[in-house]
Amino acid sequence: MILKDLKRKSRVRFKVKKVNRGRPRLTVFRSAKNIYAQVIDDNKRVTLASASSIEKNVEKKSKKELSEYVGSLIAERCIKKGCKEVYFDRGKYKYHGRVKQLAESAKKGGLKF
Repeated sequence: MILKDLKRKSRVRFKVKKVNRGRPRLTVFRSAKNIYAQVIDDNKRVTLASASSIEKNVEKKSKKELSEYVGSLIAERCIKKGCKEVYFDRGKYKYHGRVKQLAESAKKGGLKF
């Protein structure tokens, strides 16, 4: 990992955990072809919900459409588990492009950041 990515990741994660008031966090991992999202409860150290673009029921679409689909899917699964408020942890990625599409889609799906 490049040094500036590591610095950004630790800075973002520190800020998220600092203001965390018992809410789970929505983390994003973006690869060259796919995107993954997890809702993690840091207090209990468990994953509440997860969604990715490599699941069996996902159709082949453009990367941005996949990001929107994964965002709506993670929102749906998270609401089924009973958590409606999360912190968005973008990790080392800028809030731009596919990460932004996923976040906006999750907001439309009913999650509150």
